[in-house]
Amino acid sequence: MVFVRDPCGIICLIVTYGAIIYADYVVIYWIIPATMPLSIGAFNVALYNTVIFLLGMSHWRAAFSDPGFVPLPTKRLDFSDLHSGADQGGEWTLCTLCEIYRPPRAHHCTTCQRCICRADHHCPCINNCVGECNQKYFLQFLFYVGILCLYSVTLVLVSWIFPCAGCSKSLLESQLMHTIVLLMESTLFGLFVTLVMLDQLSVILYDETVLAAREQNGAYWSKRRRYQLLAQVFGPGHPMLWLLPRASLKDATRYHDAALLNHEV
Repeated sequence: MVFVRDPCGIICLIVTYGAIIYADYVVIYWIIPATMPLSIGAFNVALYNTVIFLLGMSHWRAAFSDPGFVPLPTKRLDFSDLHSGADQGGEWTLCTLCEIYRPPRAHHCTTCQRCICRADHHCPCINNCVGECNQKYFLQFLFYVGILCLYSVTLVLVSWIFPCAGCSKSLLESQLMHTIVLLMESTLFGLFVTLVMLDQLSVILYDETVLAAREQNGAYWSKRRRYQLLAQVFGPGHPMLWLLPRASLKDATRYHDAALLNHEV
């Protein structure tokens, strides 16, 4: 399990789970009992919490999984071999901070203090880097946050269209206050994750990371089919299985090249 001791990331984790718990509280306590019959309400409680469960599982895996750390060498690097190593390693580069040769499109994260294979960015919301081994879970997290936000907005609108007829004025005022907060929370988070998810999908479909795009100025264009590019991230199998936060059958590309990872001085 990976845990990055970053104060900003830890605060973002607490805020994320706090927002989810508050949304569940408003829906279960203030919206559903006052606006829906028992059977329909029970169904919506179960469905809403199923989305929360999938969201939590995908977030947990994205936050605490290895994002794709480049293995540290078992021997010290021979820096005298730097120029000749460029010819042997092709696009492999040297990280002077980790003191390792790293594979193409790997980058050093100053927060994680490690090099990450296919590093996209360091995300405070998961307190972890987004790399080749956890990008799938990060995308699932964004997807389920978007679904939960849309579901929450829908339930809020339903509660406003069909208000509780037998509720007191003070109860209706409290319900209105909580639903307004939930609506604002869902709208802001929903718009944010939608933009981030569209950006992530464009990165995958163009087969480049955000960091690589900055370095190459968009010069790297993939000719592979979109399904193959998505399957590279989500793993083999039916696309419906891509929605489940489970370990895929594919093995992440970890670039175990002993000739480049290990150099004797």
